[in-house]
Amino acid sequence: MSPGRRLSVALVGLIALVVIGWFVKDTTSSTPGSDPSKAPATSAAAVQGVPGAKTSGLDVQALSKLPAEAVKTWKLIESNGPFPYPRNDGVTFQNREKRLPNKDSGYYKEYTVPTPGSPDRGARRIVTGSEKEVFYTGDHYSSFVVVDVAK
Repeated sequence: MSPGRRLSVALVGLIALVVIGWFVKDTTSSTPGSDPSKAPATSAAAVQGVPGAKTSGLDVQALSKLPAEAVKTWKLIESNGPFPYPRNDGVTFQNREKRLPNKDSGYYKEYTVPTPGSPDRGARRIVTGSEKEVFYTGDHYSSFVVVDVAK
């Protein structure tokens, strides 16, 4: 085999390894529905009666398994405030990242879940939908879980 041909074969092999590695990494990395608190989640298909569970494709997490600040924020949402960040809480969530089901503008509202030790609002949010869906993100919209507020 000529040196030029060997180089071509080596380059094709290297490209193939990179592509295979990319696919393996993509399929073994954490899914968009994974929860940063590492608490076990339930498959959305296995949950009956939790708004947003079946239509979102996201895992379902019991409210009681989320950080204590998320429970406090949910209680504020239920009682309509007052919220710690009135200019930011209850505002329209745009879903720019497309992690939640596609809905018309104004469908989703977001609320701050305080992060202890953070000098600002932190990365944690609860997002609610007009049809009573509740979502939680602990990583500033990179991933979400559907929240089962009854648990």
